[in-house]
Amino acid sequence: MFDTFQHKGLRKKLVETIRNKGIRDERILEAIGTIPRHLFMDSGFINFSYKDQAFPIGGGQTISQPYTVAFQTELLEVRARDRVLEIGTGSGYQTAVLLELGASVYTIERQRSLFLKAQAILGELGYKPHFFFGDGYLGKESYGPYDRILVTAGARDVPESLTGQLKVGGILVVPVGDSLEQDMVRIIRRGDDEFELTEHGSFAFVPMLNGTQE
Repeated sequence: MFDTFQHKGLRKKLVETIRNKGIRDERILEAIGTIPRHLFMDSGFINFSYKDQAFPIGGGQTISQPYTVAFQTELLEVRARDRVLEIGTGSGYQTAVLLELGASVYTIERQRSLFLKAQAILGELGYKPHFFFGDGYLGKESYGPYDRILVTAGARDVPESLTGQLKVGGILVVPVGDSLEQDMVRIIRRGDDEFELTEHGSFAFVPMLNGTQE
């Protein structure tokens, strides 16, 4: 576990790159500047850790582009002490960003290997989300309802199981589309059966899948 002055300098440049692309929430920029992204990546990609790009993390999954992480997080409008459900722990990097914002994070990963790896790295860095190995399409109703729900994979449609676990006034951010391209969708629950949906541009995520993988 090492974080050098060089890494910190590269993070500072990354923050400026993301700021220049339109991210305005200083709390998110500070989180990006704080979290050692290189520790969430395989050693083969260590020299690319602070480029604004997505990279493979194994199991057919990726660590998202930092701008995309920041963009989704900004849409989520996370407040301190919000109860946030994250669908797709992946590397754990997005989880760390949410925790840096002061959220109480409940994160679900369907791939056992990624689940264990993320637990290890987040624990070593002192982060303490609530971890679950399971099917993200089902959410985690027993710990809901949630102030915020974030989906970090491309869904075929908006899962009703997740909108049902959102508090009134809560926000769900989910990429929706086919396996090649998705629209970034934000849903605000205005009432028991009232939802406001807006779209926020096209992105490319790995597909959101049902079930679990040992």
